Amino acid sequence: MGNCGSSASSEIHEIDYGHERVVYYEEADEVQKVGSAYSQPGSKGLNQDAGILYQGYGEEKGAFCGVFDGHGKNGHIVSKIVRNRLPSLLLNQRNALAKAITGERADGDLFPSKQFMKWKEACMSSFKLVDKEIKLLDNLDCSCSGTTAVAVVKQGDGLLIANLGDSRAVLGATTEDGIMAVQLTTDFKPELPCKLL
Repeated sequence: MGNCGSSASSEIHEIDYGHERVVYYEEADEVQKVGSAYSQPGSKGLNQDAGILYQGYGEEKGAFCGVFDGHGKNGHIVSKIVRNRLPSLLLNQRNALAKAITGERADGDLFPSKQFMKWKEACMSSFKLVDKEIKLLDNLDCSCSGTTAVAVVKQGDGLLIANLGDSRAVLGATTEDGIMAVQLTTDFKPELPCKLL
């Protein structure tokens, strides 16, 4: 089951069809944009997925897309908290870094090199901040719950892709034989050699 929405709006829309939860947010009023998300419930019971498509993110033609797969007893709650908090934390962290490091305007100049490093650092600190926020919630026992995350930030012609856990970003590339799936991220699992240190 999937869903799709399009409209010129500056409101957050939570779409809830059965076990599916997707937030669609759009700021730009001039161009009609379409967002789509699909979440297929597994056989384990409660679907703990959450997703967001935020168009007009950081700049008029910017976008943030995130998918979060909760796990554990309260994974469905954790994935929604991360979905709701990560985009603003990330943008705030990136803007603070841009101002602190160079004194430049938050919308910046070029995405490659300097801008990429600011976004990368902002991603890492935002993931840590949202984790800390969740741990500090008194009314939520997340000792055995959490979420994986994959987030894509589009700014101008640049894309930044970040993932944590085994959620992955996949690009559909057109070839002579049709469409080919190209995995863009590496699953971040405990058995990876870099995690054994």
